[in-house]
Amino acid sequence: MEIKSVAMEIPDGSNIIIGHTHFIKSVEDLYEIMVGTSAQVKFGIAFCEASGPCLIRVAGNDDALQAVATKNAQALAAGHSFNILLKEAYPINFLNAIKQCPEVCTIYCATANPVQAIVAETEQGRGILGVVDGFSPKGIESETDAIARRDFLRQIGYKL
Repeated sequence: MEIKSVAMEIPDGSNIIIGHTHFIKSVEDLYEIMVGTSAQVKFGIAFCEASGPCLIRVAGNDDALQAVATKNAQALAAGHSFNILLKEAYPINFLNAIKQCPEVCTIYCATANPVQAIVAETEQGRGILGVVDGFSPKGIESETDAIARRDFLRQIGYKL
């Protein structure tokens, strides 16, 4: 077995959701979740089919994000994995609906940070072991940092 780090591409102003699912209809169900949750979200989904023709299935409403999601799926090459690139919305608005999707098994991350997927490769194929999301902590927040955090959450509309 070989373990690899695979960098995900995340276009400026976008977020990524990486997960594991188990059925070919996942790409359509994830599409319906995205458009059913937000009218303004722009997104691309790529899903790595793990049986039959083993194709990368693609959907979305933004050609550029679909192209990058496809490139990410090709780099991951992990059966039944999916990645969703989105902009003009935040992952937090979609995560509960995605988690409730019957065929979704795992969400590895939802972030705008740089992401490296840790992938195991065997003679059978590849699987995602986990992700490195962003960077390691550089310290403990000060009172000034806490105020800035609270202000930011209010600025983007997540707190009153």
